[in-house]
Amino acid sequence: MIDTRTAEWGAFALRVTLGVIMIAHACLKIFVFSVPGTVAFFSSVGFPGVLAYPVIAAELFGGIALVVGFKTRLAALGLVPVLLGATFVHLPNGWVFNAPNGGWEYPAFLTIGVIVQALLGSGALALDARRPMVNPALAQA
Repeated sequence: MIDTRTAEWGAFALRVTLGVIMIAHACLKIFVFSVPGTVAFFSSVGFPGVLAYPVIAAELFGGIALVVGFKTRLAALGLVPVLLGATFVHLPNGWVFNAPNGGWEYPAFLTIGVIVQALLGSGALALDARRPMVNPALAQA
């Protein structure tokens, strides 16, 4: 049974956590690995290097959208291909993410997380939930 008193707060917690994780991964690619380094890594694992750019953008802007709750379902679903790609890159490394080159369970879990977020919707404190203010004078007319 779903507790309707707390469900929106659960969706909020998931949304913000996923968003922060996605922003952190984008920042890792930009500031630690560098964009050219990320392009080289993508090429080394068989992806076209140019794919690094839309992946970084998806992680950064998708993460921001999740944190603020803007177009939450769309942002979450937009991250599914990125996370599936990460899962398949880490698949040969085994189960545990602290294995050399990282395992596949962490990106797989994040993939399921964004799918769940898309199913749940924005939750509490989201821009999606804001309603335009209605002029009370017009509402009574």
